[in-house]
Amino acid sequence: MKIIFRANDILEAHIIAGMLNSQGIETYVGGHYLQGAVGDLAALGFANVFVADEQAEQAEQLLQDYQQAELVDFPLTDEDGLAPAG
Repeated sequence: MKIIFRANDILEAHIIAGMLNSQGIETYVGGHYLQGAVGDLAALGFANVFVADEQAEQAEQLLQDYQQAELVDFPLTDEDGLAPAG
């Protein structure tokens, strides 16, 4: 197993793991219990996403594409201030 992504928090780790899982890459998210050990302060950098060595290259490419993607801003309302239909 190889650490493919060091997340800021457990939520980010699971988002990345879900994205990789959707592309057929099995993941393991580590660090669930380490965050709680810190106490009242927000714990950052304890959550890691692991993949099998043989899938690491594919996972690294997907992560690179993900991190370079541009955000798309979808309007929450139309020009009349109403939520879009659909």
